[in-house]
Amino acid sequence: MAIPVKLEVFEGPLDLLLHLIEKNKVDIYDIPIVVITEQYLDYIKQMETQDMNVMSEFLVMAATLIDIKCRMLLPREVNEEGEEEDPRAELVQKLLEHKMYKYMSEELRDRQVDAYRNLYRDKHLPKEIQDFKPPVNYEELLDGVTLSRLNEIFQSVAKRQTDRIDTIRSQYGNIEKDEVDMDVKVLYIQAYAREHHTFSFRKLLEKQNSKMEIIVTFLIILEMMKTGELVISQEKLFDDILITSNI
Repeated sequence: MAIPVKLEVFEGPLDLLLHLIEKNKVDIYDIPIVVITEQYLDYIKQMETQDMNVMSEFLVMAATLIDIKCRMLLPREVNEEGEEEDPRAELVQKLLEHKMYKYMSEELRDRQVDAYRNLYRDKHLPKEIQDFKPPVNYEELLDGVTLSRLNEIFQSVAKRQTDRIDTIRSQYGNIEKDEVDMDVKVLYIQAYAREHHTFSFRKLLEKQNSKMEIIVTFLIILEMMKTGELVISQEKLFDDILITSNI
């Protein structure tokens, strides 16, 4: 005997079916189709609405339930894999999907309500914090390249500059050269770094014309490494050191 069911308005037939399943505390994978169909039809009789679009959706589901109820009385059909097909399977799949979407919509609605409760203030940081720069990690900056290795390259290039001296012409007298302009050399190295992006440390030193220029270039490279404008790397021990520009 069907149990009288007096329900509120539902969003659709699937929503009503989920309510009936939860109300009867039955397994959604093993729906007692006879009981649920009777309760569903009882609800249809109690509906008071003039909207035919709404009524048609509920009537289509009622016809579907009656069809499933009739098929449950017949011998089960067997699929290609030799398994019996459950007439309720398609309906169960739709109910599971509807239940998932319903849960997701409720979750999103709750999050929207919580979001309305959040207040944010304008960004305001003290000048001391805005101007703060984290200290340079020299170990990370060098990335396995030791200063002794840099010094070896520096000494090697400096020796080559010494070997370039013409022993014959050098006897004619001492030629005084102007001091190296540090600012000009910084601009030169910055322009060189922008143009080449990644270049050899050794080749850069070899392009210098004197030992003083090599020393100044070496110091500028170290300072630019400290500020993060240049990064050095070395793939293998004793390989050439490469400099990459971040300018």
